[in-house]
Amino acid sequence: MTFTPEVRAALDEGRPVVALESTIITHGMPFPQNVEAARAVEAEVRAHGAVPATIAVMDGRIHIGLSDAALDALGQAQGVMKLSRADLAACLAMGRMGATTVAATMICAALAGIEVFATGGIGGVHRGAETSFDISADLPEFALTAVTVVAAGAKAILDLPKTLEVLETQGVPVIAYGQDAFPAFWSRDSGLRAPLRMDSAAQIAAAQVMRGQLGLPGGQLVANPIPAEAEIPLDEIGPAIETALAEAEAQGIAAKEVTPFLLDRIFALTGGRSLDANIALVLNNARLAAQIAGEIVSLRA
Repeated sequence: MTFTPEVRAALDEGRPVVALESTIITHGMPFPQNVEAARAVEAEVRAHGAVPATIAVMDGRIHIGLSDAALDALGQAQGVMKLSRADLAACLAMGRMGATTVAATMICAALAGIEVFATGGIGGVHRGAETSFDISADLPEFALTAVTVVAAGAKAILDLPKTLEVLETQGVPVIAYGQDAFPAFWSRDSGLRAPLRMDSAAQIAAAQVMRGQLGLPGGQLVANPIPAEAEIPLDEIGPAIETALAEAEAQGIAAKEVTPFLLDRIFALTGGRSLDANIALVLNNARLAAQIAGEIVSLRA
């Protein structure tokens, strides 16, 4: 692994660090907006008392934190591998460039000693999974890797009831922050009740530390609702999601290509509103993750 000096110093000194994924840069939006958004998220983490560590694979090494030059290079690169648990080692062995999904970021963060990770939304059970068996590797990762992940729920393009069922089966704590409802990415309320509710970063941090003390493997999913002023209610964005899903099926889009295709189509169908909401929710998650990381450091002091 290669650490930026800022991240290495923070970890050595026991200061709070928040991991950030890189597929949002390579597979989420075009250059230069992707790099600008990534820098804004890093700035939000710093503004709330933690050090950001954007994670990616470059030149056969896991980079924990990216320099400005590395972030620019990643933002403009073509043919970047989208890495999950299955292909992380292969990417490193081949010396390829790779962007980390939720699962791969959790693995790399844990290897680096980082306990908190902020993202947009997690992957989950795709609609029609009863015939396609398309279930994101993000879900079993929560049962394996002891990282608290702050997300705005699961992406609303997914089958949310089945996603919650799989997380329950895997024994993953799903904690709604500040509300009873499980959020649906662009929308604050999916219509589903979250299994757990916590109202402070301190409670979430204490639960993470307690899991370690009990010897329980795996991490936590913190479902942090998008700010009210930025949300697109489910009844508004629902038709765009249904249209995008129908187009994906008609075009035979499958596997790792499904999510980028759907997000791109929903962006077009909402006139760019979905991207504005996406950026707002990631910044919101970065704030909460920084607070949780700070509370964990206090508990371990």
